[in-house]
Amino acid sequence: MYWCVMATKGNSGDRKSNNSLFSIFLIAGLCCFFYILGAWQRSGFGKGDNIALEISKQTDCGVFNNLNYQKSGDAGMIDDGAQVKEFKPCEDKYIDYTPCQDQMRAMTFPRDNMIYRERHCPPDNEKLPCLIPAPKGYANPFPWPKSRDYVPFVNAPYKSLTVEKAVQNWIQYEGNVFRFPGGGTQFPHGADAYINELASVIPMDNGIVRTALDTGCGVASWGAYLFKKNVIAMSFAPRDSHESQIQFALERGVPAVIGVLGTIKLPYPSRAFDMAHCSRCLIPWGANDGMYMMEIDRVLRPGGYWVLSGPPINWKNNYQAWQRPKEELDEEQRKIEEVAKLLCWEKKHEIGEIAIWQKRINNDFCREQDPKPTMCKSTNPDDVWYKKMEACVTPHPETDEVTGAAWQPFSERLNAVPSRISSGSIPGLSVETFLEDSRTWKKHVNAYKRINNVIDSGRYRNIMDMNAGMGGFAAALESPKLWVMNVMPTINERDTLGVIYERGLIGIYHDWCEAFSTYPRTYDLIHANGVFSLYKDKCNMEDILLEMDRILRPEGAVIFRDKVDVLIKVRRIVGGMRWKAKMVDHEDGPLPSEKVLFTVKQYWVAGENNSTSSQ
Repeated sequence: MYWCVMATKGNSGDRKSNNSLFSIFLIAGLCCFFYILGAWQRSGFGKGDNIALEISKQTDCGVFNNLNYQKSGDAGMIDDGAQVKEFKPCEDKYIDYTPCQDQMRAMTFPRDNMIYRERHCPPDNEKLPCLIPAPKGYANPFPWPKSRDYVPFVNAPYKSLTVEKAVQNWIQYEGNVFRFPGGGTQFPHGADAYINELASVIPMDNGIVRTALDTGCGVASWGAYLFKKNVIAMSFAPRDSHESQIQFALERGVPAVIGVLGTIKLPYPSRAFDMAHCSRCLIPWGANDGMYMMEIDRVLRPGGYWVLSGPPINWKNNYQAWQRPKEELDEEQRKIEEVAKLLCWEKKHEIGEIAIWQKRINNDFCREQDPKPTMCKSTNPDDVWYKKMEACVTPHPETDEVTGAAWQPFSERLNAVPSRISSGSIPGLSVETFLEDSRTWKKHVNAYKRINNVIDSGRYRNIMDMNAGMGGFAAALESPKLWVMNVMPTINERDTLGVIYERGLIGIYHDWCEAFSTYPRTYDLIHANGVFSLYKDKCNMEDILLEMDRILRPEGAVIFRDKVDVLIKVRRIVGGMRWKAKMVDHEDGPLPSEKVLFTVKQYWVAGENNSTSSQ
């Protein structure tokens, strides 16, 4: 309520016009709207409860004396008068629909090299023109860190993993919740003990290692417990027989996407991650001439670490327990060791079933190696969207400032000028433009907080920035209470996802003409800066908004930032999608053509037949 109260202070003598008074009351009302909504959402129930009711009674949003909010303009009044199209709910069978990883479509593709588990999106004429419903009884996730350990059963009512992984302590069903004890196939003593063993070799405790990639992550317990060390992991696993493992990860508040190492390059830039990890992930690392290890090498920073735990490591002592032939395991490990040598990785550790390699900081150590690897011919190692993976090694950049730069702890990396900027590697970007961008986003985020004062309260754990730029939005929001999935649209003229990773943040390439690689209802807050101007004439605005609705939780929020004519169209469309919307002026006043649209998705579940229109 702080910002609502602040809006009532000051001298109102200079505001004479009715339009100005309307604008002031609009923003004051919007403050109260988000305050009450925040209390409603934080209480953890679906459609309002006693806590929200009591706060509503105590909050007098109709009485504001001496209003002093001067930056709202007339944005809330703008309307083009067009009729609102009402979007109907989809059938209940689509509750967990993942358009580009649809199980029925997947089965029509070859199984070789996991092709059928890769992205296969529906053509435009097969896209669902409706709203994906939440399951009956859907509940808002528990706040972090409780969400790490508990997920409401109704949100993902699938018990198969509690049976399949019962001995391995992945997940347990207890009453009306799933409990995640922090166990795993390779960490029977718990994730904390396992991570501490890794930290005896890998510098996780001082902020040097910040970003991690977890391949074949299961329910992402490794990533969940890494947050204790302020390490953020990008976890991925396919949508396969381990039903809803990525859905569980995101319900727990852990970054994850549906993905697989198959034939297509991973949707991440080169030199992105400080560490990559596989814990019995079942990826055939030595197969296809070491192609999968070469892809890991591409996305690892110079000096980064690769952790492999489980088969075939230390197979001589474990082949009987694994119930696999000695000869097969011996050959598997031999191939892995050969590829690691070809990549010029240094083996740092092998104890028990854990092996750790480190990528060399530059090529100086590898010039005399024999045999020499096949080097990739592509001049842009970040050009990966739907590009075939190759059995070749990505060269180190020639610029010493990029390859040999000393690693900084995360506390310094977040706001330091990334080497991709300072070296001039990205045309059109300079140190000055980076610093100005950082200042601008701090200003924008502070303005957002004045309108929606629960943004950094812990109410929103899973946040997405659909057009992340240099990561300024995520950097300004940085908090242990939340994380941001920074999306780099593949149609952007300037690719800055590598800059985002250098700052110690995470992100992914994506084309918003297609569905995102996630389950429905997996994000609490979505930020869309210039997305619809970027995609003008590229694909249908309705399709993008329906996808946003699919991945947004009930009672989740979206902040749109764009030109006023674009936002008028957006507001009209979401008015038929069970969203509430308020438009406000730029924080610099009514003159800039850029406006901000604040929206909230209403709570509704499968089986409800009420109208979708909020008009």
